[in-house]
Amino acid sequence: MDLIGIAENTVKIILLLGLPSLIVSMVIGLIISIFQAVTQVSDASLSFVPKVIFVSVFILISLPWIGDNIEAYTKNLWDMILVFGQ
Repeated sequence: MDLIGIAENTVKIILLLGLPSLIVSMVIGLIISIFQAVTQVSDASLSFVPKVIFVSVFILISLPWIGDNIEAYTKNLWDMILVFGQ
């Protein structure tokens, strides 16, 4: 594996770990937008606070999975360093 392969794997792991939180944020934002449109309540904190709470809870719940993926990727990088060092 060369430097381009390492960069591709890095982008893949970033997307793999970041997209679930973004999807949760988008779904919550859509639900809140529908609620605001139906009730005609236009408060900025109504949009911001629930997103922060739900995304934070989601990240805390998925933290073991995120940690396992980062650990496996880091071990893979260290193994590649040993291969390149020979």
